Amino acid sequence: MKIIEREFYTEKIEPYVDSGLIKVLVGQRRVGKSCIMRQIADKLARSGNGANCIYVDKEDFAFAEIRDAATLLGYVEPRLRAKKRNYLFIDEVQEITGFETALRSLHAKEQCDVFCTGSNAKMLSGELATGLSGRYIEFEIRSLDYLEFLKFHALEDSDAALTRYFTFGGLPHLAHLGLETSLADEYLKNIYSTILLKDVLGRMGLRNPAFLERLSVFLADNVGSVFSASSISRFLKSKSEKVAPSVIINYLHAMCSAFIVERAPRFDIRGKELFETREKYYFEDIGLRNALVGTNLARDVAKIAENAVFLHLRKLGYTVSVGEIGNAEVDFVAQKQGKTVYVQVAYLIADEKTRDREFGNLKKIDDNFPKYVVSMNPLNPGGNEDGILHLHIRDFLKKEAL
Repeated sequence: MKIIEREFYTEKIEPYVDSGLIKVLVGQRRVGKSCIMRQIADKLARSGNGANCIYVDKEDFAFAEIRDAATLLGYVEPRLRAKKRNYLFIDEVQEITGFETALRSLHAKEQCDVFCTGSNAKMLSGELATGLSGRYIEFEIRSLDYLEFLKFHALEDSDAALTRYFTFGGLPHLAHLGLETSLADEYLKNIYSTILLKDVLGRMGLRNPAFLERLSVFLADNVGSVFSASSISRFLKSKSEKVAPSVIINYLHAMCSAFIVERAPRFDIRGKELFETREKYYFEDIGLRNALVGTNLARDVAKIAENAVFLHLRKLGYTVSVGEIGNAEVDFVAQKQGKTVYVQVAYLIADEKTRDREFGNLKKIDDNFPKYVVSMNPLNPGGNEDGILHLHIRDFLKKEAL
């Protein structure tokens, strides 16, 4: 099976080879963490520098006996070579109880350079922070962005290609299954079920799979809508289902920890502060979102477009919030290293009323940071109004920097 390199990630990780830091690749199941790590391992093995690569894949039954720190060390230490550069690669490290103890031991003895992947943010953050504080660096791996999607599926940039991206999302393995097939649909549904059962229910100890399913569907239906645990609780009560807001919060946190969805809090643009309640949630992969509620672009294209823009901003390394300025909303306030970017997303700007709303909200912001209106309008590409750049969504999703 051909492996396509994702240079965006390998080029970020490679400078940290032999740095003394443990490299941790985190992200949703099946977004390509393992392939990226294997690409790095293959490059090291072919480098001619005497690299000795040791690989542990916890999704392979051959490594089932590696269950805890002791059995991990028992497997690794005999395979270390004194006169070679030793590299340890561990796939799905959270499956090993007390893994941080073994990694801390290997790090302290400077026996090997360590890379690992994980699919549970809560588990990894707790164990890494307490057991390996200051000894690791984390890389977020995400599903394919639009440019990667074009590369993986050998497509030219076009409205038709964007429709496919909005339909199937960016899980890399789809490149081997093909698009517009029942295989792709079945694959997405199976991955969604695996994530919910293994990474949410199994790992987080939640006991109500039926409610988790209903909550997932609610989030998929309400991408781009502001709500709170209390408002979800009231909605469910109207449907004759009583669930306390505290329980809903636990389930939302679990879904975020498994990288199914990501929270975007509200941000007061004038007051420069985050609100603690009422937020938006976006799916890490559009295809998995569609697997939950079906693909209906005629109905959901605006939601999916907003989700795609959120994912692109996160891929570029921005912390993303939902902006408020007075009674107006700005879809995204993206911040990174002292820089802020404001983005409004609209399906079509079909009349002056819509144009006044989308551009008008941005005009209320009295700073000089970049401001974008992103839509699917075929007209006025690259248009500028009072310093606000109007881009077609395909052009925005192809931008490698803002």
